[in-house]
Amino acid sequence: MTSNLPQGLHFKLLHVGVAVPALDPAADTLQSIFGYRITSGPFDDPIQKVTVNFLTQSPDDNVEIELIAPLTEDSPIRAMLNKGTGGAYHLCFETNDLEKALAHAKDNGCIIVSPPNPAVAFGGRRIAWFYTKNRQLFELVESEEAKGAQGI
Repeated sequence: MTSNLPQGLHFKLLHVGVAVPALDPAADTLQSIFGYRITSGPFDDPIQKVTVNFLTQSPDDNVEIELIAPLTEDSPIRAMLNKGTGGAYHLCFETNDLEKALAHAKDNGCIIVSPPNPAVAFGGRRIAWFYTKNRQLFELVESEEAKGAQGI
């Protein structure tokens, strides 16, 4: 199988996002059953209307688990949880070119649901969200190098 990625565009799986009603009980469960530990957070993000933390089993883990809980009554996560559709719901990829990645997603029939915005949990690096034709939700995070190249 050959890649149809535009030249120079790269993606790296960063985390699996899990919607939860509250961070602490979910983190406790992941710790007691699987040995996960909180490695960063909690971070309150008023733009995304969520509070999050990140967990890994060891410093060698390449992919984190991001627990996401509602921060406000109108949080998109609260609406999802109220429908009974919590749990793992998105994959996040870091990319070296956020604008090119979003254009590539649109060229492949995806719908951009949130344009680039700075995120507290990523030190101000911008994130964006899109749905695929199959209604899969993906988050993109610009890499540190991309943030630095833009002078952000």
